[in-house]
Parts: sequence; structure tokens; C-alpha cells
Amino acid sequence: KALRALRLEDLRIPKSYVKTFQGPPHGIQVERDKLNKYGRPLLGCTIKPKLGLSAKNYGRAVYECLRGGLDFTKDDENVNSQPFMRWRDRFLFCAEALFKAQAETGEIKGHYLNATAGTCEEMMKRAVCARELGVPIVMHDYLTGGFTA
Repeated sequence: KALRALRLEDLRIPKSYVKTFQGPPHGIQVERDKLNKYGRPLLGCTIKPKLGLSAKNYGRAVYECLRGGLDFTKDDENVNSQPFMRWRDRFLFCAEALFKAQAETGEIKGHYLNATAGTCEEMMKRAVCARELGVPIVMHDYLTGGFTA
């Protein structure tokens, strides 16, 4: 279902739950350290169109953006695993694009792979795959994946 509007009226988080999450493990400085980029804004974009490209063409878009000077790219929150672009194929082509752009530019680049899935087990499987490919950044969209994931 598409959302037309959303308004948060109230939020109560139990103290016992808050104690389990002490905030993000790092901030922008760690991102800068990993990308070796200082003294300027980090430049990135979300790959568009988000739907309709094959995994190979999607990877090509990632490559062109990174080769063209961006520091990082990211999957759109809605990019998941469709019949025309399965998640594993997308991961492979994006990793290839990332490493090719890094080799050609001599710069460290990044790509945020969307590992969103319907279950925690499937998300972990995707995150492990990303790590094995050498892509250290994954993301999760809670609206697409659902709150239970």
C-alpha cells in the first residue's frame, strides 16, 4: 500500500528497550575516515530509475556515478528483489562497479546496498553476501521490509 500521509501522534519507548540501543556506533567522522574524504561535503546520489533496469544496467549506473566523481551511491529504498533484477545479481554488479571505479580513480568509493527483506534471516543472508563481496555498507528500509523484520 502506498502511504498518502503519515503523522506520528505519540511514541513511548520502554526504558528497558532504550538501554539496549545506545545510538549509532559512529558518526560522520568515521564515514570520512573510511572514504578518506575531508574538508568538503561528501557527494552521493540514489540510483534512478529505481525500477526497470536489469542488474547489469543498474551496476553500470553505479559505475558511471562513481567514476564521474561521486563519493558514494545508494540503492533506492524500494529496490529489493524483482524478477528483472534479483538482489544477488544487483549486489554482484554493484560490487563490480564499485571496485572498477575505485581502481580507475584511485579513490575510495562507497555504495549502500539495500538488504531489506521480509525476515531477519533473509536480511542477514543478504548482509553476509555483501560482506563476502567486499561491500561493507548495507541499508534497511523499515517501511518496505516491515517493522517485524
